[in-house]
Amino acid sequence: MKAEKEDTHMAYLQLSNIKKSFGDAHIIKGIDLEIKKGEFIVFVGPSGCGKSTLLRLVAGLEPITSGSLLLDGRDITHMPSGKRDLAMVFQSYALYPHMSVADNMSFALKLANVPKDEIRKKVDHAARTLNLTAYLDRTPKELSGGQRQRVAIGRAIVRAPKVFLFDEPLSNLDAALRGNTRVEIHKLHVALGATTIYVTHDQVEAMTLADRVVVLRDGLIEQVGTPLDLYDRPANQFVAQFIGMPSMNMIAANAIPSFSAQTRGRLPEGGFLGVRPEGLRVHADRGAGVPGRVDLVEALGADTLIHVDVAGTPLIARQNERTPLRVGDDVGVELDPSVLHLFNSAGQTVAA
Repeated sequence: MKAEKEDTHMAYLQLSNIKKSFGDAHIIKGIDLEIKKGEFIVFVGPSGCGKSTLLRLVAGLEPITSGSLLLDGRDITHMPSGKRDLAMVFQSYALYPHMSVADNMSFALKLANVPKDEIRKKVDHAARTLNLTAYLDRTPKELSGGQRQRVAIGRAIVRAPKVFLFDEPLSNLDAALRGNTRVEIHKLHVALGATTIYVTHDQVEAMTLADRVVVLRDGLIEQVGTPLDLYDRPANQFVAQFIGMPSMNMIAANAIPSFSAQTRGRLPEGGFLGVRPEGLRVHADRGAGVPGRVDLVEALGADTLIHVDVAGTPLIARQNERTPLRVGDDVGVELDPSVLHLFNSAGQTVAA
């Protein structure tokens, strides 16, 4: 019984010291990651961090320079893409323009000589799941961007792969469609229980879709954790500022002495005090807190972002209620000492 219990916790997809170089350019510099069966993993990071390259290495679209890749106990490091039992959904949809939706979704199955009845059942099931049944006879040019993306997802579903790979699938859609399609992808994941790796630069997608988020920078993993783990307990200044919108406020150790004093000597020399926008409070009474001046008010409806200058340091406060404050107003700024983050001069988190 004990051996069986341990088995359920084994990695379904295991990346061991994965590296990728193009000539002298080292793009992926040693990635170790274990993904469990059924997990939804999101790769995030700034442009050029290697997230799409890493996904392409998993997919077999680029050869791995060194390291090993195991899927369900099978070494697929140098296996051709078509034999890895993975399905990839691209940013560009990559549909055949002259084929119907049904033919686009079934093309890979036809190439694999799957029986026609089975193909029809799989396509019909995928179409029902993605609300595409009414569009099966149409060509891609007759569809909206969101519908085309759903066809691309349907093409992956019919193959019933062991792992779904998504490369920024929503970035070509407008904001409303992105939101709708994001919800559909989440529902789809819950319904299928499929193991999924999803690449995005969008904070909201990462925070709302992921079981765990992998934050990448310069070809290395900075931190892996649940979305709220990364938000509440960032490992370093980079993760702290990358996760969360607006970004975490960073205050140099000697910039606002009364703020630094609230750390009771725990803020390292040359370090930074970090506070999320919701951890700051702006008062119309200049005497209530540290004096500051309003630079900008962003009224977003449900939220209000107040940009203030405190002793030459620009800060952003988020509050739920609307404000009568205007640009140029003198204000008092307070911070919540229970939600402070402390970083040393190297940018690493220290115990708060």
